[in-house]
Amino acid sequence: MSNNNNLANPAPLGLLGFGMTTVLLNIHNAGFFELNAMILAMGIFYGGIAQIFAGLSEFKKGNTFGMLAFTSYGLFWLTLVFIIVKPWGVVPANDFSMAMYFIAWGVFTFFLFIGTLNGNKGTRVVFGTLTILFALLAIRDLTESELIGKIAGWEGIFCGLSAIYVGLAETLNEKLGKEVLPIG
Repeated sequence: MSNNNNLANPAPLGLLGFGMTTVLLNIHNAGFFELNAMILAMGIFYGGIAQIFAGLSEFKKGNTFGMLAFTSYGLFWLTLVFIIVKPWGVVPANDFSMAMYFIAWGVFTFFLFIGTLNGNKGTRVVFGTLTILFALLAIRDLTESELIGKIAGWEGIFCGLSAIYVGLAETLNEKLGKEVLPIG
């Protein structure tokens, strides 16, 4: 029987999968390039599948919060890519339905944010800014405002960069045995 304390920390994989994919999609949302196969591939493999692996590893470690967060956001990325690609000839999502999708994810994320209040500041920033991002994306889709979409893009870049920072901080701090990058 293995000791769960000897398992590697899966959170950096999940944070980096989420963060890098979020940055790339939101560079698009901010207006720097069109939606393309690179973003969709990141959404499937690093944002989607890698986060699901991280979540299942958190399950094995007995971390319910990490399991729920990483598997859920991994599945978020997979559903988002499927919505964008429109497989099987399904009726495409419209702005209102996408706003409802983002509201649902925003409510979910807000409750996870509450769960971070007893943790480090870095994780609070990730979940707090993600809650704001989902709200902005819902407002963008409800109002069809290009400006709100660009603001969401910039805010999403910050959110993704914060997740990348926390993931790298956890990795380097553990590897070097001291706090190199503070996460509060």
